[in-house]
Amino acid sequence: MSSRARLWRALFALAVVAASLFFALTTPARLGLDLRGGTHIVLETRDSPGARADAAATDRVLEVLRQRVDALGVAEPSLTRSGERRVIVELPGVHDPREAVEVIGRTAQLSFHPVLGSAEGAGPAEGASGGARVLPDPDAPGRALRLGSPALTGREVKDAEAVLDTSSGDGWTVALSFRGGGEKAWARVTGAAACAAPGEASRRVAIVLDDRVVSAPAMRSSVPCRTGIAGGSAQISGGFGAGEARELAALVKGGALPVPVEVVEQRTVGATLGAEAIRASAGAAVIGLACTALFVIAVYRLLGVLATVALALYGLISYAALVALGATVTLPGLAGFVLAVGMAVDANVLVFERTREEYARLSAGGRRGAADLRGPLHRGFGKAWSAVLDSNVTTLLAAGLLFFFATGPVKGFGVTLSVGVAASMVSALVITRVLADWALRREGVRRRPGLAGVVAGGRVRAVLARWAPRPMRRRRTWLAVSAGLLVLAVAGIGVRGLHLGVEFTGGRLTEYATSRPLKVDTARAAVGEAGFPRAVVQKAGDGDIVVRTGEAADEDQRRVRAALEAEGGAVTVERDERIGPALGGELRGKALIALGVAVAAQLVYLSVRFRWTFAAAAVGAMVQDVLLVTGLFAWLGKPVDSVFLAALLTVVGYSVNDTVVVFDRVREKRRAQARGGRPGMPGGPGAPGAPGGVSLASVVDEAIVQTLPRTVNTGMGVLFVLAALTALGGDSLADFSLALLCGVLFGMASTVLTAAPAAVTLEGLRPGPEPVRGRTGGGARRGSGAVV
Repeated sequence: MSSRARLWRALFALAVVAASLFFALTTPARLGLDLRGGTHIVLETRDSPGARADAAATDRVLEVLRQRVDALGVAEPSLTRSGERRVIVELPGVHDPREAVEVIGRTAQLSFHPVLGSAEGAGPAEGASGGARVLPDPDAPGRALRLGSPALTGREVKDAEAVLDTSSGDGWTVALSFRGGGEKAWARVTGAAACAAPGEASRRVAIVLDDRVVSAPAMRSSVPCRTGIAGGSAQISGGFGAGEARELAALVKGGALPVPVEVVEQRTVGATLGAEAIRASAGAAVIGLACTALFVIAVYRLLGVLATVALALYGLISYAALVALGATVTLPGLAGFVLAVGMAVDANVLVFERTREEYARLSAGGRRGAADLRGPLHRGFGKAWSAVLDSNVTTLLAAGLLFFFATGPVKGFGVTLSVGVAASMVSALVITRVLADWALRREGVRRRPGLAGVVAGGRVRAVLARWAPRPMRRRRTWLAVSAGLLVLAVAGIGVRGLHLGVEFTGGRLTEYATSRPLKVDTARAAVGEAGFPRAVVQKAGDGDIVVRTGEAADEDQRRVRAALEAEGGAVTVERDERIGPALGGELRGKALIALGVAVAAQLVYLSVRFRWTFAAAAVGAMVQDVLLVTGLFAWLGKPVDSVFLAALLTVVGYSVNDTVVVFDRVREKRRAQARGGRPGMPGGPGAPGAPGGVSLASVVDEAIVQTLPRTVNTGMGVLFVLAALTALGGDSLADFSLALLCGVLFGMASTVLTAAPAAVTLEGLRPGPEPVRGRTGGGARRGSGAVV
């Protein structure tokens, strides 16, 4: 490699690290509500008799809601439109969402009416002829006011402010100012009212908000007849408290919603739960990554030390990319970040194992002392490139689906994993290469290849060298074992059923923390007495009580809380999730679509990169892994929710990742045979598609043996992280980490026991053309696509 190429690579790595340091030190991370606490609300616009809830109407709703939320004084709120008819509202620090929901969800149709007269005992919002209405009189219980057509509406209101009126003794009032034609309209309606005799109902002007008269002040004697109140100002009084006055001012100032809205999803996370999740995840990450670093150093020595430095820089690059993009860090996203660091070991392991193989090949030629360590390193990077590319693309396909089908915190997991995969490519293929190339040029390192970690060794390789396993001889047995496990998983799904989370079924899930220990049976009885005898009551890992019900209003939740307080002392709400039935069905459908698209996307990509037989085998093993994890959760009674869906999609990427590495080696060995290079393992009759009389089964056996050290080393790096997250990550991450832990183990096994036997079997049934023979030493175009 030329010195210019090394220089440019080093400059690029330095620029990336410098930019990452700048963003990491100057840009604070945006924490999701599940980490800092707060309320997440999803509103859906509905058609009204006079307006259709389309994208334009939803945009207007968004602007009105933004003004209302700003008026409430919530720090750093977030409001975004999702799709054509939904608005997502995030309110950090708001742990009792009832008030916020009542304020932002009201239609807030404000109007000012002349009072035509009084009536006896009319019901609310009773209609009358000529566009007039009859509404209850707020100042005279049992009586009502006949109102004329609106003289002006909330659209003419310029500003509204809560004011404490100490001069007249009215207490808290809402001061209004009008814009444009509103000033003249207000003067006309008040001037007409001032002409009525004192004491008559028609001397009043009614201020109506959402079909309720909030105030109906009578004109003072100082208001001139026909001239009215000039200056474009008014005051709403009604015995308000400070909070009520501020809420009303926010509603009036924000204006009316153009169409009604309905709350379809509501989640609340207490600040304590979010802080505990951060502490638990951080502790698990430190322990897991420290174990991974020690393992890599023990196996690869100096190269392992350099890989650990590159992994630390990878973490810096990933974090800087997230904050630079303004991405929100959620709890699943934090787990995805930790997991991506563990998976980033994979690219380094692929390169190092290839480097060891190249050095062993040179040493076999009698050039051990003279071999330049940089030569095997450069060839290792070159030969590992196609496997690194394929494995990362398959992971990106799974992560990308979360952008389109996930919601809330799980979408953050997709963002984090995607950024992590891209950063791992830079870390392994650029930074590690720069560091390794510099280190292997040192004379002291070149004289000690064992210390450098280039010499092939280790217990795994020693055992394989003595054993020389040939698993494809018993491929029918392995396929039968895989089929048996698959039947067991499907039986679990059919017999035990899936415990779908509240996201997929609709309903309400609330987690309560009690000041005194509370048994589950006692809590279940208390919840039943509160009116929910069929509620699912469970105990969380940290002793909290989790109550899951069907559709439940805020008043129902207050009853349950009061019942638990009677048994467990002071009760605080740590988590509250409320999903409408329509949204639950929609999310359930999206989950199935996401899994279906994941399978199809992997099949299409692998069919392009390999023959369809290999693609079908890899996807079949992937589907098996997904079903095994799902069946295990069914047998264990674990919840299947959106976080579990994120874990499944990660299993999809990891399972295919592992299989692709083996199939990439098979592809390389078959091309080498076609070029007249060293054949595969000898023995066995020729098979269709296996040139030179060497069976495809023998080629696959040799590929498995050669890549097994990489599989074990990569798997250990990921398993250290996942085991730490499962044990120490807290109740919020336990099930998520368990699903990934099992998925990684299943994926490692399915490569050898399912994907490889299935590929050999399919190739025997539908053999492809033999690889095209090229000139000896000419070299096929690297990464050129399907096996032919």
